[in-house]
Parts: sequence; C-alpha cells; structure tokens
Amino acid sequence: MPIRVLFALQTAVMRWIGDFDLTHQIEGSYLQYTDNILGKATPVTDIQDIFKKANVAVITGGASGIGFAAAKFFARLGMSVAIADLGRDRLAAARAELEAIAGVDQIMVVETDVAHKEQLEALERAVLQHFGRVHVLMNNAGIGPETSIFSPQAGWDNILGVNLMGVINGTRVFGPGMLAHGKPGLIINTGSKQGITTPPGNPAYNVSKAGVKVFTEALQHELRNTPGAKIAAHLLIPGFVFTGLTKGDRQEKPAGAWTPEQTVDFMVESIKRGDFYILCPDNDVQRPTDERRMLWAAGDIIENRPPLSRWHPDYADKFKAFLEKKD
Repeated sequence: MPIRVLFALQTAVMRWIGDFDLTHQIEGSYLQYTDNILGKATPVTDIQDIFKKANVAVITGGASGIGFAAAKFFARLGMSVAIADLGRDRLAAARAELEAIAGVDQIMVVETDVAHKEQLEALERAVLQHFGRVHVLMNNAGIGPETSIFSPQAGWDNILGVNLMGVINGTRVFGPGMLAHGKPGLIINTGSKQGITTPPGNPAYNVSKAGVKVFTEALQHELRNTPGAKIAAHLLIPGFVFTGLTKGDRQEKPAGAWTPEQTVDFMVESIKRGDFYILCPDNDVQRPTDERRMLWAAGDIIENRPPLSRWHPDYADKFKAFLEKKD
C-alpha cells in the first residue's frame, strides 16, 4: 500500500473516530468511555477529584527533571507527594524545596532503585504507612547511557532494569492497592519518541521505551475493561526537554528544548482532555512533524522497506519529500 494511501486511510479513520469521541472534556470533566462506541458514555471521574488537596502522588525519578517539576506541581495543589530517586544529596535538596511549597507533613522522600522490585515494594509500604493510599503514580525514573547491539551487558541490564522493569514493577506493586481503595486515580508512565521511531544510536534505550509504550497500552486496555476500576493510565511522550538526562555538558538550555515545567503543564492539560498518548512538542518540533516521522516508521513494514529506512541513504530524499509534503 503506498504511503500516501496509508496516510489518507489513517486520517479518515481518525476523523471517523472523532465523530464518536471516545474521550473528551466537558466543563473540566475527565470522561472515559467503554470500548463499545455504540454504548452509553459513562464518566469515570472529574480530574479535580484526582489533582486535589489531601490526595497522594508518588513519583519515581522525582528529584530532578520532569519528575521534580511534577512533584512541585502536585505540591502546589496541596497534594501529599512522595518522591523516589537515587542520591541522598539530590533527595535532600528536593525535599527542602517541596517542603517550602507544601509543608513538612505533606512531603516524603525515599531513596529507591526502581530496578529492584523489593525496593519498590518497600517504597509502597512506606508511602501507605505515612499517607494511607496513593491516587497518582508517575513511573518516571529513567537513564540513558549509550549502548550498541554488542556493547557490555551491564549497560543493557541497567537501562532495561530502570526504564522498563521500573515501570512494569512500579505499576504492578502500586496498581492493585490503587484499584482496591476505589477512589479515582492515574498511572502516568514516561515513554519516549525514541520508543516509537527507534532511531539508531542507543538500541537498549529504544527497546526500553518501546516496551513502556506497549506495556502502558495494555495497562489502559485492562483498566478500562475492569468493572468498577477508577484508575486510568497515560503514556507521557516528552519532546526535547532540558534535564540531567539530556543536557550533557551544556549548562544552558538550548533554544529548541522545553523546560520540565512546560512538559508537566502540557501533560496536565492533555490529561484533562482525556488524551492517552501525551505527545509533547518542543521549541523545534511540532506535532505534525512527529506524526509524519511516526507514520514513516510504521510504513517501513507496510511498504516492505529496510528497517529504519529514514536513516538509510537510499531513502533520504524520499523521507525528506514525505516530511515536507503538504496534504
């Protein structure tokens, strides 16, 4: 099937789905519907029932970057916040800033290596003992050391342990309790555009983030088909964000990058709209470009092109023309 036909088909399908609007926002309400588009829409919750004073948020990778920006956002709403990360000095500095926002009683920090399930289980016990229950879980911890297919095993183990198994085990540890208490809540998993377009350069990272996408899709499908469930899942897909993971040797934010705070603001607005895929732009790349890159990646299979053809010299001009095409 030619890529132009695929794109037209996708556009038509998305417009058709839009007529039934499986999720949307009405006067601030966050509505989620069953898979049966012919059935009656049933609201699960109002977003204000989740992001509110006295509710509890747990954020892994919460001492810096997007995780810390989310922690500050939730703290300003009066929520109780627990952050998990590595590095006592970083955690202490984050605690001080969060306590200045929300007060000592509303903040807890727990040094946690999310690659180890037993440490996540200890984190859950500590949070429940201190706060009683969890309403928002943000599996955000991530690392990105460079790898290649045949690079040392330790690099692969570390990335998959933190980026993928940290998300899977974080969800499996906290999720049952979140479902059991019966209150509205969210599980937000941080993915990456690299988990969708899988550019060459760091295969372990790409594999980990592709796994997060697949896992979170399956999670949301299971949640929406669980009777009485008031928990929804979302996949956060950041753009270029200036964080400790991306800055390298740079001391100043590049013009093309977003701040972690911009990313969190976009995340919250997307959740209010009911978006599952929170596809963030940045100052260089807007959504239409991301969509075409992702569509081209999917087209490799349909068109029987070489894998990662976007970076194949024989397809460079074709990809450029596809990216610049005006529909």
